Amino acid sequence: MKKLLLLPIFLCFLVMSACSSEDPIKEELETYLNDDLANIIGLETEAISAYDSVTGVNYTSDQLLYDVLLMDVIPTYQEFMNKLEAIRLESEELREVHEGYIEGVNTQYNAFTRIVTALEYQDRAIIEEANAMLDEARKLLRDFNYNIEKLTKEHGVEMKENFESETTGL
Repeated sequence: MKKLLLLPIFLCFLVMSACSSEDPIKEELETYLNDDLANIIGLETEAISAYDSVTGVNYTSDQLLYDVLLMDVIPTYQEFMNKLEAIRLESEELREVHEGYIEGVNTQYNAFTRIVTALEYQDRAIIEEANAMLDEARKLLRDFNYNIEKLTKEHGVEMKENFESETTGL
């Protein structure tokens, strides 16, 4: 009879200890945002800033755009992409969101290389293809930002306000 009375007490302690244990996704998410991405996000920012400096209202010539893409944007973005792809995550939920980021970054990188090809051949059709890829990359990066924000809310992780603006790409 005493054993039967101890069982509910033991179950209560078991449930309480499970509730008080740290959320493993929360811990991994905090590490992902504060360490993994924080250590490499500057590369993405640097590459996008270089691209922005020669496009849109800052555009002056195809040659300058070509040189900046080839010498600054693509190598820096490739380094960022390689480091992003090297991040290993345990949580399937976070890994899925991270894979979405990788897909967006790869799409954007491929668009940059297509622009270089278009400039080399002076091919308008390739430029249009690259612009469509940039649009797709923007969508994927917006999805990543939405999904990472959703995860942070679900697991009680505070996200830096400037993080989203740094991971939106173009």
